[in-house]
Amino acid sequence: MKGRERWPVICFASCPTPAYFIAMPNLGGPEILIIFVIVLLLFGAKKIPELARGLGKSMGEFKRAREEFEDEIKRAADDVDLDKDSKKHESGPANSEPRKS
Repeated sequence: MKGRERWPVICFASCPTPAYFIAMPNLGGPEILIIFVIVLLLFGAKKIPELARGLGKSMGEFKRAREEFEDEIKRAADDVDLDKDSKKHESGPANSEPRKS
C-alpha cells in the first residue's frame, strides 16, 4: 500500500476510505486466551461469575430501556399522524370553494 500506513488512524475529509477512529487488529484464539488469563489473574476465579452476572443484568436493563424509548418514539409519531389526519378531515377538502345557492 503505497502512501498509506499499515493501520488506519484518525482520518477526516482528506481520507479516501471510510474513517477508522480506532485501529484494532483481528483477535484470534491465542489473543483471546491471553486476555482471559489476564482477567482471571486480575479478578480471580470466584469473582468472574459475579462480574458476568452483573454484566448480563446491565445488558438486559439497557435493552429494556432502549425498547421503551423506541416504543415512546413510535407512539409519539403515531399521535402526530393522528392529529394531522383529524385536522385534515375537520377542515374538509383544501381547495374547495363555498357553494353559491
